[in-house]
Amino acid sequence: MSQTRILIVDDHPLFRRGVRQLVEMDPDMVIAGEASNGAEAVDVAGSLDLDLILMDLNMAKMDGLEALRQMRSNGIDTRIVMLTVSDADDDVVAALRAGADGYLLKDMEPEDLLARIKEAAEGKLVISPQLAAILAGIVSGGRAAPADALSALTSRELDILRALARGMSNKMIARRLDITEGTVKVHVKNLLKKLGLRSRVEAAVWAVNQGVS
Repeated sequence: MSQTRILIVDDHPLFRRGVRQLVEMDPDMVIAGEASNGAEAVDVAGSLDLDLILMDLNMAKMDGLEALRQMRSNGIDTRIVMLTVSDADDDVVAALRAGADGYLLKDMEPEDLLARIKEAAEGKLVISPQLAAILAGIVSGGRAAPADALSALTSRELDILRALARGMSNKMIARRLDITEGTVKVHVKNLLKKLGLRSRVEAAVWAVNQGVS
C-alpha cells in the first residue's frame, strides 16, 4: 500500500515542522511538500501528486479560504482539511461551503490530531468535536432540503448521497460503485441542485439527519 502524500500549508515554519514530525511518526503517511501561504499552496497543489492538504486559514498574501476556493475552481479534488486556531462560526461555515473536507483546531492533543489526519486521509469528514454544533447548524434555519426531497433523487444519486453521509471521497465512491470520478462529480452536482444545498458537507449532514446511511 502506497503512503498517503500530504501538503502542509502554514505561515509558521515551526508549526510546519511540528506537523511534519507528528505525521511522519506514522509510516503510512509522508509529507510531500510545504507552502507558507495560500498563493504558494495553489501553485504547489497543481504540480504535486497529493492525497491530502492541511491548510491554515489566516495567512499573508492569500488566506486559506481563498486558496481553497481557487483550488476547487482549478479542479483540484484532493482532500483539503483546514487546520487553524479560528473556531469562529463564520470561518467554519465558509470553509466547509467552499469545499473543505474537514476543519480541525490547532489546540488538539497531538495524538488526537494525528488520528483525525489519518481519518481524513481515509476519506472521512473530520471536524474538531467542539465544532460539531456549528456543522449541524449549517443545514438548519430553513436552508435544509425538505424531508421529501429524497423522492426526487435517482437510485444512483441516492447511492452517492449515502456514501457522502459516510464521509467518502469521490475516489472512494467511484471505486465502490465502479464508475469514474467524473461521473461521481456530475451526480454530486445534480443531487446538490435537487436538494437545494451548496456543498457535499451540507448534503452529508442533511443525509445523516434524515437517517440516510
